[in-house]
Amino acid sequence: MRELRAFVTAALVSPVPRDHTETDTAFRRRRVVALVTLASGVTLLAATLRIEPGDPRFYLGTLALAVLWTVGALASGPLHLGHAHTRSGGHDARPVVQSLTLGGLLLALFLCGGLVVARLPVLRDPVQHLLDHARLGSLPLVALLTVVNGVAEELYFRGALYAAVGRRHAVATTTVLYALTTAVSGIPLLVLAGAALGLLTGLQRRVTGGVLGPALTHVTWSLGMLLLLPAVLTPGS
Repeated sequence: MRELRAFVTAALVSPVPRDHTETDTAFRRRRVVALVTLASGVTLLAATLRIEPGDPRFYLGTLALAVLWTVGALASGPLHLGHAHTRSGGHDARPVVQSLTLGGLLLALFLCGGLVVARLPVLRDPVQHLLDHARLGSLPLVALLTVVNGVAEELYFRGALYAAVGRRHAVATTTVLYALTTAVSGIPLLVLAGAALGLLTGLQRRVTGGVLGPALTHVTWSLGMLLLLPAVLTPGS
């Protein structure tokens, strides 16, 4: 129990010291770029999610969305990889093991929830329709795009947007905006997933000061959901 408390404190509670202060001009510019990117990204995401499974245009739309998030994030200003607390109490390590662990724990939690969702068609069917992009298309390509988009989203939401919000309420604001962005899918469980993932990666961003940890957690969770959730949602599995 003591080890668990220490892990949670190091990974999600106690920030690593750093100084990412920027000028007022740079901060205002970051906010403008972040706002334009968010509006464009939501519009493109909504259009992409309306594409029927099996249509090759879905791949192009998903790739274009990843490019948009990435370009917007990089154009907003400097981004940082971040550092994590070590077991010895230092803070000069990259947040790799912590992030993979957090992603795995979140994945396990959602897969357990999937066992319940599988029994409720009103919740299960919209999720299966989204997963049909992999079932009816190229799974390797969808998996690759899942990884690319996971990284791109973190570069923007926990990189550019988090920095643009300012130091007060950055975790809450980016979590809400990320969940609202997923709402264009019309899938309630995806909004719930967005809120949970956004909160977890937002706390990581606050602690580590960078996007590496959130990106690793996001990719671990999303790739695991893509590969494992279909089997959980299949009746009788």
